[in-house]
Amino acid sequence: MSSSVHISIVTPAYKCADCIEEMHRRLTQVLSAITPDYEIIFVDDRSPQNDWEIISSLCAKDSRVRGVQLSRNYGQHFAITAGLDHARGEWIVVMDCDLQDRPEEIAKLYAKAQEGHDVVFARRTERNDSLYRKLVSNGFRLIYNWLGDIDFDNSIANFSICSRRVIESVCSFRERNRSFPVFILEVGFRRTTVDVEHAARFAGKSSYNLVKLLDFAVQCVVARSNKPLRLSIRFGFFLAILSVLYGMVVIARYFMLDVAVEGWTTLAVLISFLGGLGFANLGIVGLYLGKVFDEVKLRPLYFVQTSLNDPADASPPMIAATTSARLHA
Repeated sequence: MSSSVHISIVTPAYKCADCIEEMHRRLTQVLSAITPDYEIIFVDDRSPQNDWEIISSLCAKDSRVRGVQLSRNYGQHFAITAGLDHARGEWIVVMDCDLQDRPEEIAKLYAKAQEGHDVVFARRTERNDSLYRKLVSNGFRLIYNWLGDIDFDNSIANFSICSRRVIESVCSFRERNRSFPVFILEVGFRRTTVDVEHAARFAGKSSYNLVKLLDFAVQCVVARSNKPLRLSIRFGFFLAILSVLYGMVVIARYFMLDVAVEGWTTLAVLISFLGGLGFANLGIVGLYLGKVFDEVKLRPLYFVQTSLNDPADASPPMIAATTSARLHA
């Protein structure tokens, strides 16, 4: 699709009402020094605060600001997807709206991309988060890397700049378990990192807690890897071998040493343990089947309630292509 937009900024907004105006001010300063042909896309993930009112006000004042309001709260990575589907730039920057991703670092990412890279990730040299947040994030990375068979750098998040062809490739992924950085790693292309400063949160607090991060890790692992199933099979064989060995020991003790077979306590413990293991394995299989069930329904990833400053010819090509593919499937 032809477009005069050189750089698109995509940022999901959720409980960021106190950050949006400051982010717009700083983005305008940074982007104006790079190119006059830019757009800033704020995606309101149905925030309970007045995020949308502020975004609407900015859209009325600045035609280069575009607002996309989702019909309900879908989650950060769905909001990022909505922004990417609407972005028209030759280069697309994805960043959080809490200003921990410093707008001033965009110039550094853009300059590195011009050296011939399709993707430039911002690598946080020192995370400006609480100790609890760092511990939770490190725990998430360890679980995700081990179960997902991936070497994911915890110093890298969503903040990045990507070429148009990379984003079009990412937007072709329409599964419901979504993780923008992982999708970038999946599509390949020439990729590098740039060290950036990670700022303190400008206002408010993160909506991610330990439970949400663990749930996100499980969703990502199930979407990417079948390692939990393989581990379950291996553990089952391991228990079977132990059972055979234990049975041989009991038989040998009975016939060779005249030691009576132990009573019902051991049997009850073994039955309880194996029964619990069986239910756990069924749960793992059921989790994968549930994800398959969600995917085969082919439901849209999100619905847009309102969009502002959306050009007349801005029907997102990725959405159109996906819809067409599904209609002819």
